[in-house]
Amino acid sequence: MDTRTKIVDAGHTPQGCTVVTGTFDVMVAADAKELAEIRAQHTGDALCVVVLPLSGALLAKRARAELAAALRVVDYVVIADDRAPDALLAALKPARIVRLEGMHELRKRQLTEHVQSRQIR
Repeated sequence: MDTRTKIVDAGHTPQGCTVVTGTFDVMVAADAKELAEIRAQHTGDALCVVVLPLSGALLAKRARAELAAALRVVDYVVIADDRAPDALLAALKPARIVRLEGMHELRKRQLTEHVQSRQIR
C-alpha cells in the first residue's frame, strides 16, 4: 500500500478507532515499537495517528505524517490544524485516545543530546 494514501482528512477515518496523538518530529525504533504495542492492545480497532502542530519542528507536518504512515501498524494519519487540534479529536469520535507528545519531546531531546555528545569527541 502506498503510505501516502493513509494520510486522510478527519472525515475519512472510521468512528471508534484508536487515536494516537503526537508530534512525530523524530521517529526512532521506540516509537514504532510503542505504536505496535498500542495496536496489539486494541486489536480489531483501526489505528489513527494524529500529527500535532509543533513550533520549531525539524520536519514539515506533511513529512512527519509520511513517517507515521510508513509504519505497517498505522491505518490512517490525520494532520491536525494549527488552530484547533482538540476540535479535530472530538470530530474523530475515537474509542480511545493515547497521547504521545510528551514521550516524543523526551525522545527528541535524548536523540539531540546523543548526537551532540558524539560531536564533542
